[in-house]
Amino acid sequence: MASQTASLHALYPISFLSSWLPQAVPSRGSHWQSSVLALRASVPMRAQPKKKKKVDVKREQAQKERMKKKIKKLEKTTPELIPIEDFITPVKYSDSNRVRSLPDLSPEETERRVLLLKKWCLFKQKQDNAEKKAIQSMVEAQQEALKELRLESEELYQAAIRRDERLFPFERDGPSYTPPLPGYDPPEGKCVDITKVYTQ
Repeated sequence: MASQTASLHALYPISFLSSWLPQAVPSRGSHWQSSVLALRASVPMRAQPKKKKKVDVKREQAQKERMKKKIKKLEKTTPELIPIEDFITPVKYSDSNRVRSLPDLSPEETERRVLLLKKWCLFKQKQDNAEKKAIQSMVEAQQEALKELRLESEELYQAAIRRDERLFPFERDGPSYTPPLPGYDPPEGKCVDITKVYTQ
C-alpha cells in the first residue's frame, strides 16, 4: 500500500491525489476540493460583476449643452395661452345676414303695446317710490329708537348696534319682466359636454 502511494506521488502532484484518496479530513489546499467519502457538492456559483459601460465624456458634455440650449429657447418664447371659448362669439352668430324676421304689427297692436309699456313704467315707478318711503320711515324710526335706547342703557345700545352675522348669505328674487306662468313644467334638456381639453 505504501509503495503504491509512493508511486502515485511520483506520477501526480499532491493536490490531485488529495481529491480522490480516501481520507477523513479534506486537504487544506482549497475549499473546492472534498474527500471521496464526503458528500459531493457542486462548485459554488458566483455572479459575475456587470461590465461598466464606458462613459464618453465628450458625448455626455454635448448632450448637456443641447439640453441647456433647449431650456434657453423655451425661456425666451412666451407661453402659449389657452383660448377661453366662452368669451369668443362664433362667426356664424355674428353674421349680419342672420337676422330674425319679425312679423309686421298692425297700428292698433303697436298702440296697445306702447300704452301697456307706459302703464308698466308708471306702476314700477310708484312701486319704487313706495319702497323708498317705507325704507326711509323704517330707518328714521330705528334711529329714533336707538337714541332713546342710548339714554336708557349704553350696554343695550352697544348690543343693538352689533352686526348680526346670521343675515348672510342673503338671497332675494327681484322683479321679472314677465310674470311666471301658472302650472308651467319646464322641460329637462339634455346636456352634451363639448368642452375642449388643452395640454401645454
